[in-house]
Amino acid sequence: MKPDWTASATRLADAEWVRARIGGAAKLYGCARPEVLGTIWWYSLSSVLAGPAVEGLVAGTPVDPSLDAMELDLVADGRFLGARSTRPLDGGLPELGAAFTGALGTAITTIAAVSGARERALGAIATDSIGNRLLWTSDPERAMALAGPLVEAIDLGLPKPRFVRVGRTPAVRRASCCLIYEVGNPKCVSCPRQTPEEREARLRAALG
Repeated sequence: MKPDWTASATRLADAEWVRARIGGAAKLYGCARPEVLGTIWWYSLSSVLAGPAVEGLVAGTPVDPSLDAMELDLVADGRFLGARSTRPLDGGLPELGAAFTGALGTAITTIAAVSGARERALGAIATDSIGNRLLWTSDPERAMALAGPLVEAIDLGLPKPRFVRVGRTPAVRRASCCLIYEVGNPKCVSCPRQTPEEREARLRAALG
């Protein structure tokens, strides 16, 4: 699928632009409460926004996740297809953490202001998105070792990333809920709003 347009991630500081994008999510998810739509929208966006810098960290080719360096690919229904950074990062983990602090902090503040979603809940989603994107890399064992130091370097008070193993397969032990069940969809396999036994059974069914 090709994107219908590309937008600078600096638009995430624009309350009117963000409000319009979250409002458009109702076409996909129905007329849910604004805080629910905002949370679902951020769940999708945070993974896309974190991806390039997280993958670059693991690969040893760090790129800048600052909003003025990031471009977002969107389709007409409001979904995000991907993102890219337009410049390398000058520095290491402290500099990456600082850049993420600005990018994630701005996006979370804007989304919370226009939707009513709690910043703490949006921050937990950011941690889980970083953890998932780390596991998607070619070296998940090294990636998991980087997760804690990276999130600690992001000065937003985010919860620590957590992982579990399902057999030999690592998975994120989520601290966040995307609220997708609020719009009539099943809870995610790893949703924390289910019993530990149910979550483990669903993870084993999904991951083997």
